[in-house]
Amino acid sequence: MIAIENPILNRPFFKPDRHWALSDDGMPTGETIEGRRRSEYIVAVATPKRVKGGQQELILDERAAERRANDRVNAIRAEVDQWRSSPEASWGVTYETVRLLKHWRATDRERPLFFCQVEAAETLIWLTEVAPKNPVHARHLEYFRQQSEGSNPGLFRLALKLATGAGKTTVMAMLIAWQAINKARRPQSKMFTDAFLLVAPGITIKDRLRVLQPESSNSIYERLSIVPRDMMDDLRKARIVVTNYHSFQLKTKGDIKPGTLEALRGREDPETFDARFRETEAEMVQRVMKPLMGRRGIIVINDEAHHCYEAPPTAEIEPIVRSEEETAAEANAEAEASRKEARVWINGIRGVDRVLGVKTVYDLSATPFFLRGSGQEEGKLFPWVVSDFSLMDAIECGIVKVPRVPTHDDVVKREEPIFRHVYKHVRNELPRKGQRKAGKTYSAEELPAQLEAALRALYRDYEAKFSEWAAKSAETPPVFIVVANNTSTSKLIHDWIAGYCENPDEKDPAKHKWRAGNLPLFNNVESGKPIERPRTILIDSAQLESGDAISDDFKKIAGEEIEAFRRELRRTPARDPEAITDADLLREVMNTVGQKGRMGGTVRCVVSVSMLTEGWDANTVTHILGCRAFGTRLLCEQVVGRALRRVSYEPDDEGFFRAEYADVLGVPFDFMPANSSKDFSPPKPRTRIFADDTRAAPEIRFPRVLGYRVVFPQGRLSATFVADSHMRLGADTPIPKETEVDPLVGQSNVIGMGDLDAVRSQTVAYMLAKRALERWARMTENVDTEPTFLFPQFLGIAKRWLAECLHLHDGRSVGWLSLASYRDEAVDRIVRACAKTLSQAGSEEILPVLAPFEPEGSSKHVDFFTTKTTLLTTDPTKCQVNYVVYDSDWEAAFAERLERIPQVRGYVKNHALGFEVPYVFMGQERVYRPDFIVHWDDGHDDPLQLVVEIKGRRTEEDQVKADTLASLWLPAVRNDGRFGRWGPPVEIVQPYDMSRAFETIVKVFEVAAGTLEKVS
Repeated sequence: MIAIENPILNRPFFKPDRHWALSDDGMPTGETIEGRRRSEYIVAVATPKRVKGGQQELILDERAAERRANDRVNAIRAEVDQWRSSPEASWGVTYETVRLLKHWRATDRERPLFFCQVEAAETLIWLTEVAPKNPVHARHLEYFRQQSEGSNPGLFRLALKLATGAGKTTVMAMLIAWQAINKARRPQSKMFTDAFLLVAPGITIKDRLRVLQPESSNSIYERLSIVPRDMMDDLRKARIVVTNYHSFQLKTKGDIKPGTLEALRGREDPETFDARFRETEAEMVQRVMKPLMGRRGIIVINDEAHHCYEAPPTAEIEPIVRSEEETAAEANAEAEASRKEARVWINGIRGVDRVLGVKTVYDLSATPFFLRGSGQEEGKLFPWVVSDFSLMDAIECGIVKVPRVPTHDDVVKREEPIFRHVYKHVRNELPRKGQRKAGKTYSAEELPAQLEAALRALYRDYEAKFSEWAAKSAETPPVFIVVANNTSTSKLIHDWIAGYCENPDEKDPAKHKWRAGNLPLFNNVESGKPIERPRTILIDSAQLESGDAISDDFKKIAGEEIEAFRRELRRTPARDPEAITDADLLREVMNTVGQKGRMGGTVRCVVSVSMLTEGWDANTVTHILGCRAFGTRLLCEQVVGRALRRVSYEPDDEGFFRAEYADVLGVPFDFMPANSSKDFSPPKPRTRIFADDTRAAPEIRFPRVLGYRVVFPQGRLSATFVADSHMRLGADTPIPKETEVDPLVGQSNVIGMGDLDAVRSQTVAYMLAKRALERWARMTENVDTEPTFLFPQFLGIAKRWLAECLHLHDGRSVGWLSLASYRDEAVDRIVRACAKTLSQAGSEEILPVLAPFEPEGSSKHVDFFTTKTTLLTTDPTKCQVNYVVYDSDWEAAFAERLERIPQVRGYVKNHALGFEVPYVFMGQERVYRPDFIVHWDDGHDDPLQLVVEIKGRRTEEDQVKADTLASLWLPAVRNDGRFGRWGPPVEIVQPYDMSRAFETIVKVFEVAAGTLEKVS
């Protein structure tokens, strides 16, 4: 196998453009390929291994694998790519969707969204709003309807495949926002809904998904800026229910104990009896979904959706494919448990559909494959998957840690390293169900040799990691997890690692005898006594996730750690430890592992029964040891996924993440071998940037302008051409006039653009006039029809622009303006020249289009966290916000000098402020965020408000921004009259010597205020 020094090839916020080449069995070869990796999946192949009792058994050969391309996903991905890169005018979606898409795609945010998150949302948007309008694209929808109907009769499901750690919760928030905002503004539309049911596989994820409630104190919509601020009121109209699938089980009416039920049943028919004492389906829906009662067309969002499928009766299941180290009983029991939870989940959704009506089911999962015993081919991808961002993609983009697995050891005559699959070598020496009855006992001091060796080997690496983190001042320790096959095994491993009580049945605690564990950093016993806060905890994931009370057996073996955490809870103000169940307590500990100051913050080792909870989002896991059967590659990926969340999400100067790693033993998972000696970088400290209500500085208010509208003037339309109105076409433009193409042998050829020279100037003038009229009409109050009476005037202006402002060089002709990009650039210049004339006329022809629900922004709303260190403490009398987050030293120097100028009443840096100026460049609608707003004292009671931009250099697009601010935004806001006095824009270009620049800055402001005629 080839060891790769740095597996990260792509930036996380942009479309991947390189990937590692894989061999036929899915292993990286060390070679890179340009372009994005195609979507495919690898399934293990079951092969006959032996005959037992005259019948052939199927055993999983983990080395036999088959790569299958996801042709449908690849086709949709290509079409969405083409749609994404098309002009905004041709997207074919609602105005609200356009705003959301542009907001999500912006890369200049404090924390940009991952490309994979945006792509997942875009795919569902494209399938919903765009594909139905085109018969070619609509075939995809029909395919998914057929596949969904075949596997889930009566339900329409669409699935998104996103690697663990890629941000499924963020994608859910994007989908909810897209649907809810469109529904709020189009209440009669049947395409959208504002009613959502989120279903989780357990309590842990259910609790985590509460951030999807817009009213939550930790709402993900505001924390990650999922929606523009003015759309939050629309989003808050949505109704969202978050539950776990266990809540779909029909419950017993009243408080009747199971024994009493059996006595009451007697000889009565079980179905008749259950009908009297069990709630009905409608009552279950009323209990689970009370906030959604009365709503129709509900969208269901399934998290970890591979647990939800149509499970056939056991009698119809083909023989279970099992791994070599599993017994048939273990494999069948696991498959039946999966079928049982799948039935509860899918039947619950059907119940909701029958009572309220389900519009669509959105499935999100890192592993949307059919499970063993599902009645489908094990490991087969759900046929309704529409988008795929695989674990390999996530690693190549640096979004997750890289798992490192054993690839070689020095044991001779072995096909694979011993530590690659520990359980296979020790399973006969560990307790299994039923063995206690045979009288066999197990001691924590007598672990199987290979298991003990694996624990000690991985622990030695953990020690080095622990010291490295401590040296770098990490807030919490790295975490080591062990995944065991059953409670008995997990108890043995826990006691060997962390210590245990030798006489737990002794009722007098003073007489308890304690034995220390074997791994010092994980030891829960010191000086013959248990420590106050356990470093190692024992968790039964299945019991905690059901929401039911944990069993007496588990409370007995975990009693000491439960009591230790309860003692800690007693010291917490406003918390009643007696009102919290043991299960609640253990869930809180588990959910806060790796979080400073929380109950699980000091935990270093977690020993888990079965496997750790899916959705467990601790990002400090660095080591995993598996000690259980792994019958499928799917299970391997799920267990490894518990260690994949990154510690740091800070990109380097080039926009790449730094590689982080997790070491995995005992999980037979083929993966990328990688080298790294230094892979930990603690997350940067975060600083809160906020508006302080106690400060004397004035509040800075501003209008939220979405666009501009024009009231047609009574007289003739005219244009004022300035320097920015001129346009040059020559050989320095990006489109060549001639291109030579040559073969290896034979005749050359020249491909040219000569046909453009044949386009007449009159034709180009008509083309420009028509496009300018269309653009002008979108800015008017009457947007339904174009004011055709203005066409002759635009035609005259276009001809004058061609004569006065177009400069042709190097053989270019006027016909080149028929190319879309050049045409739109020319139209931009003509429209701005017309708007400039209106603004100079002093009449009220230009008015702003304001955000409908929040037309005014304010500095008092600034409140966010940043990891940037380019912070300048502000003067409380000059700035309401505690820090200036500056992007250049020029901005910092400017802010410092502002605070020394007496005429400055107040100022604010436009960072997370929401102050935007809409403009059009090359035919695309964009937004511009000026650097500062300054309140200047020019002798009036109210201050003069000045917009300031600091530029190192001025590009062509910067010219468009400045011209739009001066000729559209400022005149429109002044004409509106509700937002105070606004002076002309102040632009400081090339401030290489800020000290010298400030010699004139006061004069610049005074000129803007009209108190000086010009700057000397």
